[in-house]
Amino acid sequence: GKGRVHLSLGCIAVFLVSKNGETEAVVEITGFYLHFVAMVTGHRVSSQGDLGRRFQTPGLGCSHRSLCICPRWEEEKKEDGVKWTQLEHRGPYFAPLYEPLPDDVQFYYNGKPLKLSLATEEIATFYAKMLDHEYTTKEIFQNNFFNDWRKEMTSDEQKIIKDLDKCDFREIHKYFVDKSEARKALSKEEKQKLKEEADKIQEEYGYCILDGHREKIGNFKTEPPGLFRGRGDHPKMGMLKRRIMPEDVVINCSKDSKIPEPPEGHKWKEVRFDNTVTWLASWTENIQNTLKYIMLNPSSKLKGEKDWQKYEVARRLKDVVHKIRAQYQADWKSKEMKKRQRAVALYFIDKLALRAGNEKEEGETADTVGCCSLRVEHIRLHPELDGQEHVVEFDFLGKDSIRYYNKVSVEKMVFKNLQLFMKNKDPSDDLFDRLNTSILNRHLQSLMDGLSAKVFRTYNASITLQEQLKALTNSEDNVAGKLLSYNRANRAVAILCNHQRSTPKTFEKSMQNLQAKIDAKKQQVEEAQEELKKAEDDNVEKKKKLLKRLEEQLDKLNVQATDKEENKQIALGTSKLNYLDPRISIAWCKKFGVPIEKIYNKTQREKFAWAIDMADEDFEF
Repeated sequence: GKGRVHLSLGCIAVFLVSKNGETEAVVEITGFYLHFVAMVTGHRVSSQGDLGRRFQTPGLGCSHRSLCICPRWEEEKKEDGVKWTQLEHRGPYFAPLYEPLPDDVQFYYNGKPLKLSLATEEIATFYAKMLDHEYTTKEIFQNNFFNDWRKEMTSDEQKIIKDLDKCDFREIHKYFVDKSEARKALSKEEKQKLKEEADKIQEEYGYCILDGHREKIGNFKTEPPGLFRGRGDHPKMGMLKRRIMPEDVVINCSKDSKIPEPPEGHKWKEVRFDNTVTWLASWTENIQNTLKYIMLNPSSKLKGEKDWQKYEVARRLKDVVHKIRAQYQADWKSKEMKKRQRAVALYFIDKLALRAGNEKEEGETADTVGCCSLRVEHIRLHPELDGQEHVVEFDFLGKDSIRYYNKVSVEKMVFKNLQLFMKNKDPSDDLFDRLNTSILNRHLQSLMDGLSAKVFRTYNASITLQEQLKALTNSEDNVAGKLLSYNRANRAVAILCNHQRSTPKTFEKSMQNLQAKIDAKKQQVEEAQEELKKAEDDNVEKKKKLLKRLEEQLDKLNVQATDKEENKQIALGTSKLNYLDPRISIAWCKKFGVPIEKIYNKTQREKFAWAIDMADEDFEF
């Protein structure tokens, strides 16, 4: 009726306001996602606040009036294989076309200025922008770039430009450095104008309607053309990533939706109506011939459900893992060589978190391997090494050409089996010649529904984090000390999963800056200690408080320095976002009084909204 009803449900506030015979529902929410459905016969339904903007459900009618609020991951499930019934979006936002260099910015060949054709000039700018990067010092990067660049040159340019060493990109490089600095120096008003333009694009292309919900899209922009970098020593680094055109793109939406319009003068490669997949658009990139997708944002309902289910499968493994381990240990003595090899491979996947070995992309030429595709040359056996018995030394390129190097003391029967597997084989022969990923995956499925090598990684990563947090966390520590313990626990997982990174280029400088802050803070502490000694009676408490605050600040800086040094070559983010059940971290935060935002940033809190809602301080993986 007329007036206002205020329902207070924890952090949810719901207002129903009647104005001139119309009912307006306003929902405000913080912390986690809910499904909002307002069914009002013959009345306009409008929504405001974050929830309304994201999940407005227009045009719903019913024979009665009600407001239904329920967690979005508890909505009615669809039949197997069906992901959605309605999907509408604007399609991808394409990278802007190339803007030619000003006339006074020139490319030089053999010391002389050379005017390049537009296509050749654009590719030259890709290399020029990277001149201060380590990639351009690598021979394989240089060779791949030059080969691809020459293919795009005109015949006249090919006759002239024959040696990369004679190419001078420095003027072009300086132009882009100056342009970047000028952008940083823009006034607050100018930056705000750019932000508004970006927000307008986000508003138009960054959302879709999925089953009545306005869902955020992940990366709605096509990747701009440039030079492929890859990870590790990738053999294709430096190759030309071509511009994605509408003619390359497959659109996926519902039949009854408005099909997105391609840019003027272009057409889509194909339009599909496939509700068994969650991608909105796809295309094949030219470097490794792999499919790229525009997907929903990690904070979306479908992504949240998928994450939740992934960790629930890993939790199920906890109930049967002891039985599985007992089985593969028994199989080490099997009379069948096939079973022995499978059992040893499963031991490596379980204990060392190795990937199964099917991660190589189509068209990939790098010599990358996983557990099942290990060759004899990838391991060395040491009956004794560094005071340990039965040591296996691993050395191979794993996923993304990241080197895996490890020395591990293994069970005696595993060591003996490896000696047997390597007998009378050449270095290039398969270590597990009776095993492949298909055989292993069928076996894993027979042990537990949904079990895969990745589930083992997720299980072992999450269990390791939980155990390390219990062992390392001191409830008496301040927040900085607890965060150091958390990062050390996370690092144990990253090491287990071989999540490495190169030391950042800015590491030394940032450490020097941090050390300068520590030295300055030490000086302040010493001065405060001297002042406390000289303080009059009525001023002692004030000086004590000042000294205590300064000492806490010094402790915090020292913890920062330790954390930074320990993590310089470890990538903590990969495991935290992909392999660690977020409920473990959230429960830890709640138990030890650490703000969740210290562990997860805003985007990550949106991604793990389901976990923040579910986990209390007593959660056990």
